[in-house]
Amino acid sequence: MSTGNYPSAGQPEPGTGNHAGVPPAPARTPSPVDSTADSALTRPDAPRPAGTGTPGPQPSSAADQPRVTRAGVVWAAVVAALVLLILLIIFILQNQDQVAVRYFGLEGLVPLGMALFIASVTGGVLVAMAGGARILQLRRNAHRARLRQRK
Repeated sequence: MSTGNYPSAGQPEPGTGNHAGVPPAPARTPSPVDSTADSALTRPDAPRPAGTGTPGPQPSSAADQPRVTRAGVVWAAVVAALVLLILLIIFILQNQDQVAVRYFGLEGLVPLGMALFIASVTGGVLVAMAGGARILQLRRNAHRARLRQRK
């Protein structure tokens, strides 16, 4: 489910036919062996052969398929976040045992669920910082490459 103009993971960018330096596959030309039934399945505007007895698949129009909107994606994300929040609250409430935590000379008693929650949030922040640094590095390299191409 994409909300922008970006290709899905592992998919080539639209219009380039190229992904990670791999040349595009040559276009397939129909051979004389292809039957009219096969070509009718690949081309929705092609006439269907008479007398087959079974109707072919109907071409789906854009109006038949539901559109993915940003509001729909945001709504789904909010629902998923609420479900995770409820599960997190249940986890913290079920793990109320006090544990001793020592960190760089500091010492204190904290509920186990809260200690684990703090540890996981800290890990998430560290991963987000590393990912952000990598994204900035890639953007800077792409910007430099664009500047080199203009010269």
